[in-house]
Amino acid sequence: MRRLAKAIDGLDEPAVEKIAQEQAEDPFQVLIATLLSAQTKDAVTAAASDRLFKVARTPKAMSTLPVKEIEQLIYPVSFYRTKAVHVKAACEQIMTRYGGHVPSTMEELLTLPGVGRKTANLVLILAHRSQSNICVDTHVHRISNRLGWISTRTPEETEHALYAVAQRKWWPVINLYLVTWGQNVCRPVYPLCGQCVLVDLCPKLGVVKVGKNK
Repeated sequence: MRRLAKAIDGLDEPAVEKIAQEQAEDPFQVLIATLLSAQTKDAVTAAASDRLFKVARTPKAMSTLPVKEIEQLIYPVSFYRTKAVHVKAACEQIMTRYGGHVPSTMEELLTLPGVGRKTANLVLILAHRSQSNICVDTHVHRISNRLGWISTRTPEETEHALYAVAQRKWWPVINLYLVTWGQNVCRPVYPLCGQCVLVDLCPKLGVVKVGKNK
């Protein structure tokens, strides 16, 4: 983890991390940006989030938008129609059930439409400054298995397995480090093993072919 901390310095951070920093860790904007980010490239997520927040920056304002308008604002994120429905419904529930404030517990966050453990964990870490959560997306799942830290089949299994093997001080930054590394070096296909700072530690589990060095 110390090697990765140095290695990611200067690399592009994930879109949701950037949005969290720019918006002073606003829980609402972190929540919505994370909802939009699923299976969507960072540049698309950032642009869609920017368009949406320019029109509505609060749960109250966003809950009044028609679903069709939300669709138009967030297009072309993946599954934009479904996400538009979830965004509106989540905002409505935040207003009616939580007094206009994004919940600060896993149990409450999971009651919001479209919110799974990845989204909830990221909101807790980035917006509520939790030191007790690990966010697992596809990069974290892939790389932690590729490194041999764990052996799991799903991101949720990976999350629970990482709690057992990772030092607690690293929990909040595992997602930042591994997603940044996964987007730039330890890619899903043809990882750039020759450029990896962990090459001497990595058993390359599941790697069939490596990419050419830049």
